Amino acid sequence: MSLFIRHTQAYQLFMCGILSFLLLPAAFGQSGANQDPPRVGLVLSGGGAKGMAHIGALKVIEEAGVKIDYIGGTSMGAIIGALYASGYSASELDSLFRNRDLEALIQDNFPRGAKSFYEKEDAERYALTLPFNDFKVTFPKGLSGGQNIYNELVGLLYHVRNVRDFDKLPIPFFCIATDIETGGEVVLDRGYLPEAITASGSLPSLFEPIEVDGRILIDGGVLNNYPVEELKARGADVVIGVDVQHGLRDREELLSATEILLQINNFRTVGAMKDKAGLTDIYIKPDIDQFSVIDFEYKGAIINEGEEAARLNKHALEELAKKQGAIIKEHIPVTHLDSLVVNRLILEGNDNYTRAYVKGKLRFPLAERIAYSDLTQGVGNLAATGNFNTIRYKLRSKGLGEDLILKLGESEDKTLIRVGAHYDDLYKSAAMINLTQKHFLMKDDVASFDMILGDNIRYNLQYYIDKGLYWSFGFNSRLNEFDFGINYGVIQSNFNVPEDPNINNIDLEITDFTNQIYLQTVLREEFAVILGIEHKLLKYSTTTLNEVLPEGEFPVDPDGDTRTFFEKSNFYSTYGKLILDTYDDSYFPSRGLYFNGDFHVYLFSSDFNNNFKEFSIGKARMGAAFPLFGDLSLNLETEGGFKLGTSPVTSFDFVLGGFGNDLINNFIPFFGYDFLSLPGNSFVKAYARLDYEFSPKNHALFSFNMANVEDDIFRTGEWFTAPDFTGFALGYGWESFLGPVQVYYSWSPQISDGNFFFSVGFWF
Repeated sequence: MSLFIRHTQAYQLFMCGILSFLLLPAAFGQSGANQDPPRVGLVLSGGGAKGMAHIGALKVIEEAGVKIDYIGGTSMGAIIGALYASGYSASELDSLFRNRDLEALIQDNFPRGAKSFYEKEDAERYALTLPFNDFKVTFPKGLSGGQNIYNELVGLLYHVRNVRDFDKLPIPFFCIATDIETGGEVVLDRGYLPEAITASGSLPSLFEPIEVDGRILIDGGVLNNYPVEELKARGADVVIGVDVQHGLRDREELLSATEILLQINNFRTVGAMKDKAGLTDIYIKPDIDQFSVIDFEYKGAIINEGEEAARLNKHALEELAKKQGAIIKEHIPVTHLDSLVVNRLILEGNDNYTRAYVKGKLRFPLAERIAYSDLTQGVGNLAATGNFNTIRYKLRSKGLGEDLILKLGESEDKTLIRVGAHYDDLYKSAAMINLTQKHFLMKDDVASFDMILGDNIRYNLQYYIDKGLYWSFGFNSRLNEFDFGINYGVIQSNFNVPEDPNINNIDLEITDFTNQIYLQTVLREEFAVILGIEHKLLKYSTTTLNEVLPEGEFPVDPDGDTRTFFEKSNFYSTYGKLILDTYDDSYFPSRGLYFNGDFHVYLFSSDFNNNFKEFSIGKARMGAAFPLFGDLSLNLETEGGFKLGTSPVTSFDFVLGGFGNDLINNFIPFFGYDFLSLPGNSFVKAYARLDYEFSPKNHALFSFNMANVEDDIFRTGEWFTAPDFTGFALGYGWESFLGPVQVYYSWSPQISDGNFFFSVGFWF
C-alpha cells in the first residue's frame, strides 16, 4: 500500500512539473493578440559600494531588450534605481560612476577654499574636535553629513526636479527608508527625489540621519534591503532582482565599525532573503563577497562582476523581452545641469544664523545666470562652517528661473572642545586645549579660547561675528612667548648694549601680548580686507647680562625686575591687511595663489627706552604653487618688508632665520641659518620648494631661499643686488592625524654649520 502511495505521489509531482512548464508563458504574460504583455519590475538591493554591480546588470538587461515598468530599491539600489528611472541609460550610469571620486564625495572633504579665513585657521590648528554640550563630551552622529553626495544628486536629477509623484517618472519608482524613532519601514514614492534617495542610503555610523517631512530617516536596509514584496504589490507580473548583499562574515573580515554594524543587521536580512529570492523570477547574484561596502575604489571591478552575473541570465532575459514584445525607443541622453538662474532664495531652519550670514556664504547673485558649480560651491561653504548637520535644498521652476528652497538643519553642538599637540625647535613641546562657544553673545558669532601648556605657556582668545557679505567684526587677544639662545651681535645691532668680547651668545626671552579689534570683509572666501587697531606689550629680556652691565649703562626696569630688559613697552597702532589665499593646503600647497600684505602705523608707546617716534612697518608675502608633472609640484614665493620713519625703535625690525609657520612679529623663517640670525629694518627674500608626494600624505622636499637684509636697503638700492644670504634644505613631510610632521636638514654656503629643524603637529 505504501509503495502504491509513493508511486502515486511521484506521478502527481511529474504531472505538476509538466503543467508548470506548459503554463510558464502565463507567468510572463502571453504575447498573443488578446493578452497584455507582462509588467516587469526591477528590485535593487542595498550594499554600499557593492551596489555599483547594479550598473553592470542594467547594461545586460538593456542589451536583452527588456523594458522595465517599475523599479524599487534600497540604499545604493535606491540611488542607482532612481537615476535609471529618471532617464539615464546603463552606459551613462557606467560613465558617471567611473569618472567620479566616490570616496571624496562620501567623506565630505570640502576644499580649503570653501572655508573662511577664520575657519581655515581652525582647520589647521586642532587635531581633534568633539562636541561638549552640557559639560559632556559627545560624538558625531555620523562620519559624514552626505552633503557632497546630495549636491551631486541634485545636479544629476535636475531634469526631473518638478516631479513630486515618483510614479510619473519615466519609470515609476519607490525606495525604502527606516524611521529611526519608531523603527517603522517607510516607503518613499513622493516628494523631492534627491532627498528621498539620500534618506534611503543614509547608512548608520557612516552618514547622519536625514529629516524628511518631519520624520528622521536612516538607511532602509535596516528593515527591508530587498523590497520585492512591495514591488509585486504594485502590479509587477515578473520580477528581476539584483542582490548585492553579502552573507555573514567571519572575524577576520570585520575590520571596521561599519562592517560590524552591517553584520548585526545581516543577522535578520540573511534569513529573510530565502523567501525574498523565491519571489524573484530572474535572480541575479553577483560574485562580490570579496568586496566590502566601502570599497569604492574598486568600482570598475564591481561593475564588471554585475555584468558577468547578469550574463548568466541572458537567455531568460531575452525570452522575457520576447514575451513583452516591446519596441525599445531610441534613448535620448539626459541633459546635465550646467547653469541656472536663481530668482528667489527661501530659507528654512536658520534660527541662529541671519539671512546675511547665509547669503554671504552662498556668494552668488540672485536673478543672474550662474554655473551650477557656483551653487554647489556656496552650499559647500555653508557646510564647511560646521554649523549645520544637514543642508538640503530644492530647486523649483518659477518662470524663467528657479526658486532655491534651502532647508538648514542647524547643529545642536554649540560648545566644542578641541585639542592639539606640537613640537618645534623654537617653542619646544606644547599641548593645547580649546573651548569654542557658538552664539556666545549674538547670532552669527563664535568665541574661542586656546590654553597652551608646555615649555612656554601661551593663550589665544578670539571672538568673531561673521556678517557674510557685509563688514564682519573681530577681537583677538594673544600671549606668546619663548626663549632662545642667539648671537650677542644681533642684540648689539638692535639695542644700545655695551660690547663685551667675552659674550658670544645670550639667552633671549621674548614676550608678546597683543590685543586687536578689527573689521573684515571677505570676497568668495579667498580675498579679505582687514582694518583694525592694535595694542601690543613687547618684552625682550635676558638674565645673561645681569652681572656684566655697568650700573646706569641700561634703562632701569621701573617694576624692579632683576632681568635685563632691552624692551618693555606698550605700543598702540592702527593697521590694514590684504589677504588672498587660494592655496589648496597651507603646509604642502600644490596649486593656488597667495598674498598677504600688512601695514602698521605705530602712533603711541609707553616708551621704555625713551626713544619713540611715530613709524610704520610694511611687509608683504606672495606666492604661487602649481603641479609640474605627476605628483611633483613647485611652490615659489617672494617676501619683503621695510620701515618708514626716523624712529630709533628697533623692536619691530625684521630678523631672519630658522623654520616655522607661525612665528611672531617680524621674525621670518630662512633656511641655512638658525632662528633670529639676520637682523635689519628691511629685507627681501625669495623662496622655492619642490614637493614630491611619493606616496599618499608623504612628501620629499627640497627648498632653496635667498635674501638681502639690513637697514634701509630700499633707500640704498641694496635690495636689488646679488643676494648676501642663501640657504638650502632637504626634508621629509608627513600629513599625520596630529598635523604635518616635518624634518629638514638645512645649510648655507656662507657658514660652515648646518641645522636640523623638526616640527610635529599643527603650528599654534
